Amino acid sequence: MAKRGVLVLACCLWFGAQAFAQPVPGAVSGHDSSQPIEINADTLEVKQDERVAEFVGNVNAIQGNIVLRAEKMVVHYRQAGDGRPGTFSRIDVVGDVFIATPEETAQGLRGVYDADRRTVDLFGSVVLTRGENVIRGDKLVLNLETGKSKIEGQAKGAGNPGRVRGYFVPERKPGR
Repeated sequence: MAKRGVLVLACCLWFGAQAFAQPVPGAVSGHDSSQPIEINADTLEVKQDERVAEFVGNVNAIQGNIVLRAEKMVVHYRQAGDGRPGTFSRIDVVGDVFIATPEETAQGLRGVYDADRRTVDLFGSVVLTRGENVIRGDKLVLNLETGKSKIEGQAKGAGNPGRVRGYFVPERKPGR
């Protein structure tokens, strides 16, 4: 349950953060979500009455070629019933959030995957990279239903919405 949530957050942030308008590389799109997930943390506390599982301290989750690191990961899950296992409703990651595949990275201070709204948000000093391309902002909002993503700049004060910064390197052809 918690392990599946880690993958969903990582994949959603990862696949949805394609602000570069490029196809998802084959290595990532071919990711096998049935692979085992290894989660390491300093502590794990499960609060059954609150339906929460908290991984705290140097959280590191790996499934295949996807890596998620953060200081804390909180999985909110629903009660199991009708012969079904409990499912998660929301996953929060906090503290130096870092998600990586061999092709791309996403970083921020905190992230939220809301399974009911089918949205992923990454907040605070957001940096997305793909090869030499880099986008920086303060907030990434991804709607999994529509596939649309939006990156917002950091507000600089009243009436100043802030800026998003992008650095894009054209594809180089061999021999040039």
